[in-house]
Amino acid sequence: MNRRPITEDDLHAYVDQALEPERQAEVASYLGDHPDVAKRVAAFSGQRELLRAALAPIAEEPLPAKLNLARIIENRGRGLSRFSSRLSSHLSSPLPWAVAAMLLLSIGAAGGWAMRGALQVAPGGVIALAQEAMESYNVYAPDHVRPVEMRASDSGELVQWVSSRLHQPVKVPDLAASGYRLMGGRLVATSHGPAAMFMYDDDHGSRIVLLTRTMSSADQNAPMTGHSKGDVAGFAWADGGIGYSLVGQGPMDSLRPLANEVRKQTRAI
Repeated sequence: MNRRPITEDDLHAYVDQALEPERQAEVASYLGDHPDVAKRVAAFSGQRELLRAALAPIAEEPLPAKLNLARIIENRGRGLSRFSSRLSSHLSSPLPWAVAAMLLLSIGAAGGWAMRGALQVAPGGVIALAQEAMESYNVYAPDHVRPVEMRASDSGELVQWVSSRLHQPVKVPDLAASGYRLMGGRLVATSHGPAAMFMYDDDHGSRIVLLTRTMSSADQNAPMTGHSKGDVAGFAWADGGIGYSLVGQGPMDSLRPLANEVRKQTRAI
């Protein structure tokens, strides 16, 4: 019986003792067979204990009176009462409606400014996919210990695993002819659901990442568009409800042939 692969989330949950007993035992067994990973987890545990010790005095302090919820509600009630009294006195003056209008406009402007962040719409479609691919690249490409969850030698199991999680057949493009060999892959979490991440490298230590996931109603089909942030660049597109984004370091033009090759191979699914 094949066990579910151990992920980074499992390792951190293991340190926090937040796993189910059976899963906790599986991670413990895995660490026993992987001393390099066990060393990292031990470092996580040490950092956790140092942090708890440093914050313990603060956690034991009594809550300041000004942060007491009952007192906050009481003070706000008093403030509202004073505001109502002042408003009533202003309305009895020779210019009641002008004063009221100015007050309402001021309150409305302040409220609108405070709510501007809440009303901003998060990016969607291939723009969001491109951002997610860059984030995955920045997190995993520099990792020289465990950049991928499953190695290329287990590509068959990798494809089966990610396809079942994405509920779509997933194909791993072969970029050997372009000078890049598959290192392996992993599942990553995004705000739009799980995504499959595949990592490749060349003979010079350069790495590229391909991120693919199902798309929402936005950008079910979208043309290939370039994107860049800092020294990371790439291309994103969508075909038949499946999105792809290829990213790496270097000039964007150097990645375009690779993106075109990925698109050609994935269209053959």
